[in-house]
Amino acid sequence: MEPDLPVNAGDYPDSYKSNTPKELLVMSYAENFRRQYLHLFRDRKPLLLCPANECDCKKFVCTTIKPTCLPYQDIYEFSKCAEFVADYLCYSLLDPPTELPKVLCSPATVTHQQKGNCFEYSTLLCSLLIGVGYDAYVISGYASKEVCLVDETNEICPLLQAPIQKKEQNNERPHKKYLVKPPKDLQSKFTLKQLEKKITEERESAEKLSKEEKQQMEPGKKSDELYGMRVHSWVLVLSGKREVPESFYIESLTGQVRGCDDPAYLGIESIWNHKNYWVNMQDCSQGLKNLVYDLGDSTRWEYIFPSNDKPVLHMSESGEHLADTPELEEYEETEMFLDLPHSWTQQLHITREDFQLRCPSGKKTKLYKKAKIEKFAPYLMKDGLVTKLSVYSDTKLENLIMVKEFYENREDKLEIREHNKQTGTTTEFFKPGKKNGLKEHQYKSLGQGPDFERIMIFYHEARVDGLARREEIGMHMSEYYINNADFLQFRHAMFGKKVKIFGPASKVAKRPTLCITERFVRNSSKPASEDVAERLFDINADTIKLTFHHDEQHITAATQEFIKPPNLEEKRDGTINLADFMVTYQVDPNASTQSNLELYKLLETLMKEELKSQAAIRDSEDEVTEILNERRKEEARTKLEISIYDVDRNEMARKLRLAQVEQEKEDKYREREMDTDYLAPFLTRLASAGELTHGQALKVREECLQDLKSRLIGMANLIQTRFEQETNALQQKQRWYQQNQTSTSKEEEEEYVGYCNEAMFRIHILEQRLSKHKEMAPLKFMALEQKLHNDPRLHEFF
Repeated sequence: MEPDLPVNAGDYPDSYKSNTPKELLVMSYAENFRRQYLHLFRDRKPLLLCPANECDCKKFVCTTIKPTCLPYQDIYEFSKCAEFVADYLCYSLLDPPTELPKVLCSPATVTHQQKGNCFEYSTLLCSLLIGVGYDAYVISGYASKEVCLVDETNEICPLLQAPIQKKEQNNERPHKKYLVKPPKDLQSKFTLKQLEKKITEERESAEKLSKEEKQQMEPGKKSDELYGMRVHSWVLVLSGKREVPESFYIESLTGQVRGCDDPAYLGIESIWNHKNYWVNMQDCSQGLKNLVYDLGDSTRWEYIFPSNDKPVLHMSESGEHLADTPELEEYEETEMFLDLPHSWTQQLHITREDFQLRCPSGKKTKLYKKAKIEKFAPYLMKDGLVTKLSVYSDTKLENLIMVKEFYENREDKLEIREHNKQTGTTTEFFKPGKKNGLKEHQYKSLGQGPDFERIMIFYHEARVDGLARREEIGMHMSEYYINNADFLQFRHAMFGKKVKIFGPASKVAKRPTLCITERFVRNSSKPASEDVAERLFDINADTIKLTFHHDEQHITAATQEFIKPPNLEEKRDGTINLADFMVTYQVDPNASTQSNLELYKLLETLMKEELKSQAAIRDSEDEVTEILNERRKEEARTKLEISIYDVDRNEMARKLRLAQVEQEKEDKYREREMDTDYLAPFLTRLASAGELTHGQALKVREECLQDLKSRLIGMANLIQTRFEQETNALQQKQRWYQQNQTSTSKEEEEEYVGYCNEAMFRIHILEQRLSKHKEMAPLKFMALEQKLHNDPRLHEFF
């Protein structure tokens, strides 16, 4: 870990305050290049080659870049890395804005102070991008006023930009000679023309309004007196490395990725990385859209140090290529290149705490066109809020129309919450892992019951019933299923008004169910005429209607409609003719008619299914109530998940770590106790405290061995005694059972069997312990003899 950088210049490392001979040689090359450049291009502005650092020591800009790969996976991609740099630092404007900075601090100092100008932003970002494998360069050039001042009020918020979708190829079918003519369009042509005219007028008015807004907000020469002269720095990423398909810019102040033809960038003077420095020789009067980034072409990019990093195209006087001539190959083999010295800056180090804090104070606010973004560090807000997007209908940010909140590390798996101020609806999005599989919840008030408008979307893969969506609108509730075990696809229930219940307040009146409609997908194991496609239970009218699937041979489906006869359960003798209470439409005229008994069983089954459907509707209402109660509790006491590896925040991990430390202390204390002197009890019996004589040593040895022998014999006698006691008790119990076997009850017999099993288990254990003790006793005795023989206090006598 690198130490914190000091505040006083005298406390910096020597590399900050002086230059090595190789650095001086490189700076002399750069100075020679600067003089030639000023002589040849007197109308161009000076280059940023060797500015002073924080210790007022001049350093070559290429050696200021420190390629570093930080140990954080989140910034391995260029977009995340750019966003981190933009959020981590505070911006300092160039003063004056038309001149290059005289001081360029090292990336280590910039990260320590968490502030810098645009060149220091780009140097830090370029160091991190090169460290993770990108072909990145720092650009010194000119940009618009909005870019230099980080004014994004004319930009569309990145969170509101629609993702780029690939255009689908239109695979037109080949024209066939014989085709079925399409049906005639019976719509009124006059109505279609009027509708098309209205749409065209609305589109033209919207385009005109947006064009006027762009003209008012578009930066240009008229709105900025310093247009084209404001110095700025950003980062160029060339294609090739890390599978980058196309070169692009990264605005280091905002972390935004821009195209190489972005009109906000007006010109480029030079670019550099940690290996070389290139000066742009191309015309930028028309912007950067026609610039070619072939750094090996010296007619477009003039370099300071020739190297093999970028291939150079050599031309003869006649204009012919000389890349393949033997003389040039021999020259290339013998030519020596000056390699740049290593970076003089300290290693970049950002602590995990600072990395997670992101912003200098943990908070950052950005303003966009009709939008505002507030960013918060993880765990900074108690509810886990990390990003808050506010969308307005005006550019003055006064009329709020939508608020979108992004959360992280919440135990309730809440990820996004969207408040629509115009409609008054709230939509919540959850990550997988909730107990009920909830994925999305749209409602107007969380405190309302299940009989109010709401939409719930579930992870159907995580549910047993395969429920994917539940909608409640007024007195209707609809449920959609995917891969249901009963082939159920859709269920709709229509409710009536609540009936008042007179009684305790704990009883809640539920809406009566008037009608239930269920639809099923095709079950291939059944014939189509027997596979129900739709089932309608009209509870209010006591009717049941079935609609079956139709097969490929028919264009209509069979139907059956039953009217529930009164007192059907009491008349099981078949006296009721159910054909009088039903209407049947059979597609196949040759199909056999059902008997009265078959109709009776079918109707009985349908009535049971009706009860099951009503119970399922009640269960759905109870589940909605349970979800709402659970959400209210979760919002009342929001809890955040903390990784077990985050020992700084995880209280449980901290307690576990402290417990491990205490356990280690106890183990060490126990080891010290185990390492106590085993001869101490016998040495204390001697009168003299000096060196042992031969007789005393012999006596101590005999007493120690005799003590172990007596302990081993005592342990063997104890095990043998317990073994005999258990055996005698078992024999006595067996004799009792043999004498009273005919008069014992079932409970006494079960008790006897249990006692015998436990006694045999104890006898078996004692027998094993006695056998093991007899095997180990001689080994323990011999080990003690060897230990006494090797003891330094007794070794000289034996």
